[in-house]
Amino acid sequence: MKRLPIMIIGVGLLVAACGSAGPGSLGPAPVATTGPSSPASPSGGATAGAGQSPGGQQPATPATSAPGSPGSPGQVGLQLWFTRQGKLFATERTVPATTSVGGAAVGGLLSGPSAAEHTAAVRSQIPAGTTLLGLRISAGTAVADLSSSFESAASPATMPLRIAQMVYTLTQFPTVSGVRFEIDGQGVTVLGGIPVQSPQTRPMYSGYLPAITVQSPVIGQGVTNPVTVSGTADVFEAVVSVRILDPAGQEIARTFTTASCGTGCRGNYSVTISYPAARTEPGTIEVFESSAKNGLPVNVQPIPVTLAP
Repeated sequence: MKRLPIMIIGVGLLVAACGSAGPGSLGPAPVATTGPSSPASPSGGATAGAGQSPGGQQPATPATSAPGSPGSPGQVGLQLWFTRQGKLFATERTVPATTSVGGAAVGGLLSGPSAAEHTAAVRSQIPAGTTLLGLRISAGTAVADLSSSFESAASPATMPLRIAQMVYTLTQFPTVSGVRFEIDGQGVTVLGGIPVQSPQTRPMYSGYLPAITVQSPVIGQGVTNPVTVSGTADVFEAVVSVRILDPAGQEIARTFTTASCGTGCRGNYSVTISYPAARTEPGTIEVFESSAKNGLPVNVQPIPVTLAP
């Protein structure tokens, strides 16, 4: 998948450490010039985008801004964090270029998983009907004002994941290192019965990351041979395995690589794998860990894609 850098312009802001791609990082905000897209604009589930108040007035400092990337005029790639099997799950959207990328990202998040993602068991713990009432940034902290629906039907199992979805989605931007929440314009210290200190950061919710994340390719993407598979992992001896399945579920290619850290720490991985393909057809890329006990795949992350020669 071709990737081009997003230029994030923060007015008077310094780039925060979350933009690095070190061994413990989740990498930079992705740029998608191909793959699934959806109307992840502030109007897609958000009543106000980043840099706007509900009344449309501009705050002193916008959340972030990102002009279109060279080679993809008028387009910008955004990372959204949903859930799968009780863990966080990363995906992407390509949206029209906007100065309100923070609002666009939250708008896409509130719109929920795509049909292809839903079929692949991707879900959102954020209740339908939740709206973004405002988004601003101050000293590296994004202040997200959400409607009261965000707290509805909350439980100790779902509320932390809701918060984590917002935190991981907003901290993809180098100018945002933490998130503070407001509900209907009022600052809160408790969300759905869960105490929340301010700001909320990624490390607070690292326990909700799966052993393996796949950041490229994404569900529903069309890939060409060979395909590069990348993400992060915390697996035994840092060994990450990848295989490709044909439409019948038969393995047609397999390889492995090592993450930059493993066995108790999270590292980045990237590997290119070739596969036999005479025509374009559905397939699945599975990223997994081989069990140290019996060699069977564990912590499997299946990514349904379209395989092209």
